[in-house]
Amino acid sequence: MTDTNEKHEGGCLCGAVRYALHGAPTYSAHCHCRSCQHAVGAGFATWSGAKPENFEVTKGEITIHESSPGVRRGFCGNCGTSLTYAGDDWTDIAVLSATLDDPGVAKPATNVYLDHKQPWVILDEKLRKYDKFP
Repeated sequence: MTDTNEKHEGGCLCGAVRYALHGAPTYSAHCHCRSCQHAVGAGFATWSGAKPENFEVTKGEITIHESSPGVRRGFCGNCGTSLTYAGDDWTDIAVLSATLDDPGVAKPATNVYLDHKQPWVILDEKLRKYDKFP
C-alpha cells in the first residue's frame, strides 16, 4: 500500500462494502460502451482509476463477476451496487466514481467508447473523446 495522506473512501448503497483509494485517482473517464451501460443501467459509467496497491476494501467483500473473458466487474452481493472494474489488460483497478463518498474528487477528463454512445447523451465538448479506451 502506498503511504499517502490523501484518502478517498466509498462504498455500496447498503453499506455492506466499503473501500478506500490511497492517493488521487490515476484517471477519471465516462465510458459509453454497451457492457458498462448494461452493468450500471445507465447511458454511461463514470470510472476513476487507482493502482491496485492503492485500493483497499475496508469492510465486507466485493463479489466478482467475469462479464467477458479477462474482465472482472465487482459489486455488492447484498444490494447489487456496481463498484469496480478490473481486466487482464489493465494496470489499474477502476471504481465507479459515483460510489465515492465525495465523487467530486474524480473530475472526468475523457469520454471513451463513443462508438457506443446513446443518441440522447449530450457530451461535454471540453472533454477528450475516444472511440475506444486510449
